[in-house]
Amino acid sequence: MILLAAMLSLHLLPQPRSIAIHQCASPISLQSSLTVPDNFDRAALDEINQRWIALGIPPLRLAPKYPALPRNVVPAPETRLGPDVNVEHVALAPQSYRLIILGNRMIPLFSGGFTIQAGDSDGVFYAAMTLAQLPQRVNGKWVLPCVDISDAPALKWRILSDDVSRGPLPNMLYFKERIRTIAAFKMNGYSPYMEHVFVDPRNPLPAPLDGITPAQLHELTVYAKRYHVTFIPDQQTFAHMHGTLAVEKYASAAEFPHDFLLSPASPLSLEYLTQLIRDELAAVGRPTFFHIGSDETSVLGQGQSHALVAQRGLSQVYAEHIRQMNSIIAPSGARIMLWDDGIENDPAIMGMIPKNAVVVNWHYGTEKSFLKYINLIASGGLAQMVAPGANNWNQIYPDIRAALVNEQRFIDEGKASRVLGLFQTVWHDDGESLFEATWYPVLYSASSAWEKRSVDPARFQSDFPGAFFGVDDSRYGRDIAELTDVQSRMADSYDYSSDYLFWVDPFDPRADVHMAKLDLRALRLEAEDAEQHLLQHAPPLHANAARVMFLAARKYDFIGRKFQAAQEVRDYYAEAQARAGQPHSPTGRDLLWCKYWFWELRDRYEEIKPLYAAAWRYENRESHLASNLRRYDVAAQLNIERADRFYDVTLDYNAGKPLPPLDAILGSTP
Repeated sequence: MILLAAMLSLHLLPQPRSIAIHQCASPISLQSSLTVPDNFDRAALDEINQRWIALGIPPLRLAPKYPALPRNVVPAPETRLGPDVNVEHVALAPQSYRLIILGNRMIPLFSGGFTIQAGDSDGVFYAAMTLAQLPQRVNGKWVLPCVDISDAPALKWRILSDDVSRGPLPNMLYFKERIRTIAAFKMNGYSPYMEHVFVDPRNPLPAPLDGITPAQLHELTVYAKRYHVTFIPDQQTFAHMHGTLAVEKYASAAEFPHDFLLSPASPLSLEYLTQLIRDELAAVGRPTFFHIGSDETSVLGQGQSHALVAQRGLSQVYAEHIRQMNSIIAPSGARIMLWDDGIENDPAIMGMIPKNAVVVNWHYGTEKSFLKYINLIASGGLAQMVAPGANNWNQIYPDIRAALVNEQRFIDEGKASRVLGLFQTVWHDDGESLFEATWYPVLYSASSAWEKRSVDPARFQSDFPGAFFGVDDSRYGRDIAELTDVQSRMADSYDYSSDYLFWVDPFDPRADVHMAKLDLRALRLEAEDAEQHLLQHAPPLHANAARVMFLAARKYDFIGRKFQAAQEVRDYYAEAQARAGQPHSPTGRDLLWCKYWFWELRDRYEEIKPLYAAAWRYENRESHLASNLRRYDVAAQLNIERADRFYDVTLDYNAGKPLPPLDAILGSTP
C-alpha cells in the first residue's frame, strides 16, 4: 500500500515514484555504524557519509568479509521476507532502482539492513542517494524507516549549466562541491558555459590569469564521472566572444571591431575554434555531448560577413558554422548541442544541420505554455532538451517566483513531449551574483526532471529544509518565501534588478519613482525576519548557502533603508531650510542628522563588503572579485563625501551663510 501522507513526511528530493511504508516493530537504529559490502559504490559511500556525519549519524563502514555481490544488486536475495514484501530480483530500466528497508525483519545476510536492486550502476547510486536522505529522528535518535521504494527518472538527462564566463569562476573545490551536490539530488550532467576562460595552450591570451587549465578540465571530467555525472563542455563558438576578440591577435576575426561575434568571413575564426575545441577535447576525452553555443548572432551579416551573407543567405551561413563545428567534434564521438534561437528565427535551418544534433531549447519567461517552442524543434525531427533558467542573473537572490513558474511549465511540457532531457541554466550577466544563491531553483528543476508528476512548489518548499539543509525547521522554507516576496515586489529582471537597486544612488529620481511605490517598512520587516533567523541558526548541511541567504536578506534590508534614508534627508533638509534663523529652529539638528544618515549608509556598505568577499571566495577564484569589491569602496566614499559636505554646510550656516539647494550638496545625480 502506498501511503502518500507518509511519503510527504519523509521530505525527500526528488520524491520517489512510489513509497510503501511498512510497519516494523523495531526500525533500524543508526546509533552505531552500519556495514556495507566492500564493492559498494565509493562515491555513493562518500555522499552518504558526508551527509550522515554532518547530521551526527555514524558513517557506513565497508565490510570486506561480505562476498562480492552480483552487479547492480546490493544485495538481492531471492526470497520473500513478508506477506507484502517481495525482493525477488526483476529486470529494471537504466537509472531505475528499488530500495527496501525492513528493520529487524531483514535477513541476517546484510547487516546494513537494506536491499538495493537497480537497472544499472547509476540506479544503484540513485538508490543510495535516496537512502542518504531517509534517516528520521524518533525520540531524539536516528533510525531508518521501513520502506519499499520503487523509482525511475522521468527524463533521461538532467543537466546543470553554470555560466563561468561573466565574472564568477569557481575554484576547483567548489566545482567539485557543485558536482557532488547535483549528483546527490540525481542530476546526471554538468556543463560549464565557457567563452574565453579555458587556458588553451595554443591560445592562452584570452583567458583570465586564473582560468581553467587543461589539467583542471580533465580533473573535473574524471571527478564528475565518479559521481555518475557526465561532464559536458560548453564552448561558445559564435557570438559572446568579446573576451577573445578584445585581444588584438584575434581582433581581425570580429564581425565589427573588437565586438562579440566571430565572423565566418574571417579564416582566423575557424582556425582559432579548431585549435580551441581540439585542445578541450584532448582534456576531456570522449564526451557524450559537446555544446557549441551559437546563440544570439543578431549582427551576423552586418559587418565583415556582409558580402558572404548577401551571397549565400543568412541561414546557410549560420548552418555552415554548425556543420564546421560538428566536423571538428564528431571524431570524438560527441553529439553537438546548440541553442535554439537560430532555428526559431528560421526553422529551415533544421534541415541543414546534422540530424544527431541536440537542440537546447532555452526560454526563461513565465509564458502560459512553451509547447510552441517544443513542437517547433520536434517538427524538424531533432532531439531536444528544455532549458529553463534560475532567474538569478542581475539579482542578489534569484527571482524564485519567476524561476519556478518557468521551470515547472517548461519541464512538465517537456516531459509530456518526451524530450531528451533538462538543461537547467544559471547565468551571471552582471558578474556579481553567486552560485550558492541558486540551489533552490536548481534543485526544483532537478526534482521536476526526475519526478513523473508535476512538482508542487508548496510541497517543494516544505521538503527543501530537510533534504538540503538537513534540518527539521520549516523556518528555512519561510526564509526562502520571504526573500522571494521581497525580491518580487522590489525588483524586476533588468531595469530595476536587485543588484541595480543595491548600487544605485537613492537620490536618482528614476530609482526614487520606482521605490516610492513600495511600502519600505513592510519590505524591511519581511527581510529582517529572514535575516534574524538566518543570523541565529546555522544548518548542519550547506551552511554556506544559508550564509548567502543571510547576505541576501541583509542586502534587501539595506536597499529599503537606503531609500528611507534618502527621503528622510530630503525631509530634514526641507525643514532646515524652512525654519533657518527662526527661534528654537531645528536647523542645526537637521543638518547634523543628515550628516549622520550618510555615515550610516557608509557603514552599511562597509559592513556588507567582507560578507560578500567571504561568499565569493568560498566558491570562486580571485579574478573579478577586486572589481566587485571596488564598488563597495566607491559607494562608501560617495556617502563619506556627502557627510563632509553637510559638515561644511553646517559650518557655513553657523557663520551666517544661507543654506544651498540640496542638489548642490549631493553633487551630480541623473
